[in-house]
Amino acid sequence: MAEANIEDVTDDEDSDRGSQMSYKERRREAHTQAEQKRRNAINKGYDSLQDLVPTCQNAEPGQAYKMSKATVLQKSIDYIQFLKKEKSKQEEEVAALQKEVVALTIMKLNYEQIVSAHQSQPGQLNKQISDDVKFQVFRAVMDSLYQSFEQCVATNNFAEISGSVISWVEEHCKPQILREIMCGVLQQLGRQDTSFMS
Repeated sequence: MAEANIEDVTDDEDSDRGSQMSYKERRREAHTQAEQKRRNAINKGYDSLQDLVPTCQNAEPGQAYKMSKATVLQKSIDYIQFLKKEKSKQEEEVAALQKEVVALTIMKLNYEQIVSAHQSQPGQLNKQISDDVKFQVFRAVMDSLYQSFEQCVATNNFAEISGSVISWVEEHCKPQILREIMCGVLQQLGRQDTSFMS
């Protein structure tokens, strides 16, 4: 009877030990699966990054080439820095174009005012001025005004543009200055084409 009890106890211990081993194995397996899933996600991210960054792509289509993770990261960093420089360059070009648009708009308005004032005086012109001559006058006035505009107007940000444009208009677009510019332009054109001034 005692021997039977000993055998029962031994069987119970073996069963408990087997249950414990099974639990540890399940934990180990779950940990391995989670780690594998994490690695797969990282590898997939690197593959996507290599596909997105032009400098990481293969030079010859159809050839399979696997870059190291360090190379992919470095090339991605270099490309991002390149994009930042390009963005800054484009912003500067946009600011310069906005500056020219403002200058041209102001010059156009001034030219229209000068032409309107001149045409309102009868007997000043004996014949119709050609469009080519009008354009030459406008271009000459524009060139003269833009030189001071380029020197005086800052383009670092919108606030500076607004403030410096107003200061430039007040300083360099006074009626007396515009009159002097226009007289100089007309005299120069008159020397080039005497029929225009006759």
